[in-house]
Amino acid sequence: MSGKHSGVQARIKEQAKHAFYIHCNAHCLNLVLVDTVKAIPEVGEFFSLLERLYVFTSGSYVHQKWLGIQKEMYPGAPARELQRLSDTRWACRYMALHTIMDRLPAIKRVLQDIVQEHSGDRSVEARGLLAQIDLQFIVCLVTLHKVFGEAKFLSDMLQSSSLDLSKAVDLVEALVQTLNDYRDESFFDDLWNEVLNTAEQCDTAIQPPAKRPKKLSSQFNADWVLSTVGQRSDSERVKDSFRTTLFYPVLDQMLNELNRRFSSKNCEIMTGIQTLNPTSDVFLKEKSLFPFARMYESNIEDLGHELHQFRRILERKIQSGMQKPSSVVELALFIEPYKEVFFELFKLCKIAVSIPVSTASCERSFSALKLVKTYLRSTMSDDRLSNLGVLSIESRRAKALNLDEFADLFAKKHKNRRIQLM
Repeated sequence: MSGKHSGVQARIKEQAKHAFYIHCNAHCLNLVLVDTVKAIPEVGEFFSLLERLYVFTSGSYVHQKWLGIQKEMYPGAPARELQRLSDTRWACRYMALHTIMDRLPAIKRVLQDIVQEHSGDRSVEARGLLAQIDLQFIVCLVTLHKVFGEAKFLSDMLQSSSLDLSKAVDLVEALVQTLNDYRDESFFDDLWNEVLNTAEQCDTAIQPPAKRPKKLSSQFNADWVLSTVGQRSDSERVKDSFRTTLFYPVLDQMLNELNRRFSSKNCEIMTGIQTLNPTSDVFLKEKSLFPFARMYESNIEDLGHELHQFRRILERKIQSGMQKPSSVVELALFIEPYKEVFFELFKLCKIAVSIPVSTASCERSFSALKLVKTYLRSTMSDDRLSNLGVLSIESRRAKALNLDEFADLFAKKHKNRRIQLM
């Protein structure tokens, strides 16, 4: 809740001016995928078709046929279910794409069998879906499977409770570099070979339909040129068409959204925190660290002296055989014994490791509320609801409690059995 004037973050800043609002980085990545899909009509239509396939195979009659055909075509492998598309967790759409990639021949087989049954509306719908599983569908499937796979990995990492902002910057930059590498022509050649293999497994036409030959005018019979030098084949034209109209637009749009979503004020602080990352190229560089220190009203003059002395101590320790710290957390642990000497530097390290990367943990706590306050417990008081919420959120610690000792303590403290339960 990031309202500028009356939102939660604005009210917290009234009490703690140095509090820093984090717009969940995992959510930012989801918005990157949302905007990418909305900007390219072919991709939006592709996901609409995936949703229609899920709805169609969820029907009781089609679902049984779908499971039976999988057992026939993939003996020994567990049956797979098509995934419903989530409107909030877009990175999880990779699972839907992965299932379609693995079971596309079986999907076409189900649709073909239902078309041949001539069972009214069901066969008409199957014929419509089958007609749309063409070469463009396979190109979208293979392309988005690659791209969303990279985004899914980054999304899972951004939701890690042990991740700090400096590592988050590295992960986002790694994704940007990966997408830039995908623009290489050799990568699309490999991608196109995968498209052709998938189309061959599904008996999908690769060549475009033959064009009707042009009728030559009798007035120019002697002036027509019927062949050209270096003319490309139809398959090469199709390949180049998909590369320029679908593959490159997806990559370019995603790169633009990544640069836009991750280049705000948050990323300026991320850049400052990156100077405290021992693996960074700007490790302990004054030019990058001082703006971050000014935001938290650090003494810049003292910090400059601390950096000079700390570099010497760190170099001596490494030369004596100590392993160089590999993260901000390890750096903070290394400075802690000298925290009175390197007061400003240690303070910045503590700030860096305490700023969260995402709000996924908080969202999971809110989603657990409906498990605690059920309809059967709708009359409980706020105190009891709060206590049950703590038990649900801290479930790991709650399960470690010795209930026998707890019951004995409760019995000794409250000898009167008539206790008013809240």
